[in-house]
Amino acid sequence: MRTKRVIILLLACLALPTWAAARPLQGDPQTRARLRENINTLRLLRMTEALDLTEAQTARLFPALNRIEKEKAELQRRMGVEIRDLRAALDKSPVQDADILVLVRRVKEIRQSVQQKDEELEALLDENLTPVQKGRYLIFLVDFARGLGEKLNRVRQIRGKN
Repeated sequence: MRTKRVIILLLACLALPTWAAARPLQGDPQTRARLRENINTLRLLRMTEALDLTEAQTARLFPALNRIEKEKAELQRRMGVEIRDLRAALDKSPVQDADILVLVRRVKEIRQSVQQKDEELEALLDENLTPVQKGRYLIFLVDFARGLGEKLNRVRQIRGKN
């Protein structure tokens, strides 16, 4: 267990400089994709520690979690494009109702696909985690999101002062 913690801390330390160097919600798509990937990797590593996953659980969960997260990221990228197109269509004069309805339908379909990925993730975790780990996972999600938000806010404040 000690070795696992050392590896997790080492990988987390390697991911933090990328956080500081990348500008959230700005920059080129490759930078944002790398940042998203690093955050996902850090989340998985911290999750391993917080849930005290066995090697077998880790081997089953990590590939599937990575796949689901990549698919969700692609869906969210597509949704961003569709929303941008929707905004442009709404800004046109005159607004074409038929075009708006098509774009609204596309956004809803993508949102539904993201929800299906979330359900797939939940089912995977239900199959592979013990009841205690399921409880720890719910707490981990809240704590990780809060901690990540705080770190990103600190980086933004530091960038704003420079």
